[in-house]
Formats: sequence, C-alpha cells, structure tokens
Amino acid sequence: MTRDERPLAAVPGWVWFTLALALAAQIGWQIARPQPPRAASDLPPPPSPAMLRLASFGEPAAAARLAMLYLQSFDLRAGNDIPYRDLDYSRLIGWLRAILAVDPRSQYPLFAAARIYAENPDPRKARAALEFVYQEFLKDPNRRWRWLAHAALLAKYRLKDLPLALRYATAVDRLTTASDVPVWAKQMRLFILEDMNELQAAKVMLGGLLASGQIKDPAELRFLKQHFEELEARIKNRSARQPTE
Repeated sequence: MTRDERPLAAVPGWVWFTLALALAAQIGWQIARPQPPRAASDLPPPPSPAMLRLASFGEPAAAARLAMLYLQSFDLRAGNDIPYRDLDYSRLIGWLRAILAVDPRSQYPLFAAARIYAENPDPRKARAALEFVYQEFLKDPNRRWRWLAHAALLAKYRLKDLPLALRYATAVDRLTTASDVPVWAKQMRLFILEDMNELQAAKVMLGGLLASGQIKDPAELRFLKQHFEELEARIKNRSARQPTE
C-alpha cells in the first residue's frame, strides 16, 4: 500500500451505503424498464447438428434441452395473442430438426411440433409442422408414433384434410411393429376411410384386423364385430340406392 492509498476500512460507512443504494437502483431500473419486443425475424438460421454437437461438450441431451429453451423463448414477447404465428417456420423446423439430430431419443421437439407449432392458425405453417413430424416419424416409427397419431387428428379435425389424415394414419398402421402401440392408433385409418365414404376399403381393413387375432379384449372384439356388421349394412344400402343401368 502506498502513502496515497487508504485501507477500505477507512472509507466512511455513508459512502458504502450510497454505493449500495446506487447499485440497487441501477439493477432495479434494468429489471423494471420495458424490454423491446422480439420480432419473429429475430430467430436466426438453424445451426447444423455438427455445430450443436461440438457445443454440447459431450452432453448432447443437455445441449438439446438448452436449444429448445432458446427456441421457445421467441414466443415470450408482448402482444403475441396466438402462439408462434409469426415465426419463420422454415427456420423453426430447421432448429427442431437439428435438435432432434443431436438427441434422437428426445421426444420434446416432436411434442413441440405436434402439440404447439402445428396449432398455428395459418394452414400453411401448420402443414409444415405436421410434415416435419411425419418425416421424423419415418426414422423411428415405434418410438415416435404418438406424435404422428396426433398429427392425423389435427389434419382431420383442424385442417379438415381427410387425405392427409389418412396418409398419416396409414403410416402409423403399417410402419409400427412394437407391441406397446395401442390398437386405437392402428385403427385410426379405418375410421378415416369411413369419413371419406370409402366403406369397402374400411370393411376390408376391419375384416383383416378381426381375422388377424390381434384383438384380445372381448369387449373391443364385440364392438369391432358389430361395427363390421354395420359397415356391411351401409354398403348394401348404398348399393341398393344406386340406379340400375
């Protein structure tokens, strides 16, 4: 210590109090002042999976979670009445695809795509989110079927697009092989065919399902047999109403 320096203990208490008060005021002002709203264009281009892996330092699952938190922070802005409506979906899906490539076992990117981003009122953006779910389902059907099943329901009820719903439901039915895939998920195709008035195709599918022996629950078996009989009756009634040549 030089002759011109004094120990900190020699500083008067009121000086310390003033400094502490000024620091507290500065912090409080920074917290309280309104933050400028984030624009949808603020979402940067997605990183490559290789870049994310490099940044993970050997912890890909942790890196994927952090990237998802960063991605979802773009909804936390004022005046956003409909979530995610203004985001650039090409960039958004690029982020989701990169995150899933880094941590393929994660369900969160698919959950976000099917249950959040696909709820966008813009049909074009909703379809883009659903198509992302479909493409990623194809890479691991037995682990990702539930998100495509949800996509089929959205296509049917929200987009009113039965051919698209049938495409997704057919993929679930034909590509899943795990024993824990529930029967209702594999039956969606049947009921969508009925909604499309494809009664004969629905009957063939239901007949094959009954003949396969996959249905073990007696109550479900009775329901499906009754439904098969109802389908036959509807087909006969429709044939009877058709004019003869």
